Amino acid sequence: MNGFVDEKKVFHLEIPVLETDADVFEHANNTRYIGWMQEIAIAHSVFYGWDDQRYLDYGGGWFVRRHIVDYIHPVYPGETLLGETWVESMKHVSCVRKYRFTRKSDGRLISNAETCWAFVSFKTGKPFRVPEEIRRLFIDEAPRE
Repeated sequence: MNGFVDEKKVFHLEIPVLETDADVFEHANNTRYIGWMQEIAIAHSVFYGWDDQRYLDYGGGWFVRRHIVDYIHPVYPGETLLGETWVESMKHVSCVRKYRFTRKSDGRLISNAETCWAFVSFKTGKPFRVPEEIRRLFIDEAPRE
């Protein structure tokens, strides 16, 4: 997956809607939105050099605490979404990541969402302090509106 980060540290990624994303109603199933949120969050992290192996080496990683998804308009196989994500806020052991999905062909807003993530030690399963490098990459250097 290729993507890019703009001057406000918003990560952008094109997401094709596949036949396998559709449900019996022939539009993308609601569970795929959660999958797309996960995929774009991972791609954003990888963009900054934090892939699975780096988290394993560090000994901690992100675990979902809560998802909130607003489904605004359906999408269908063959369409392409423009996904955007950014870290809205970060505390010592958690962060809130926001998402926006629009249809590429007409710019129509499809979904807004957010995830509350907890940073957890792989060894203990308990909350673990977010590395300062991650804070710097995703928050501290981001221009604010």
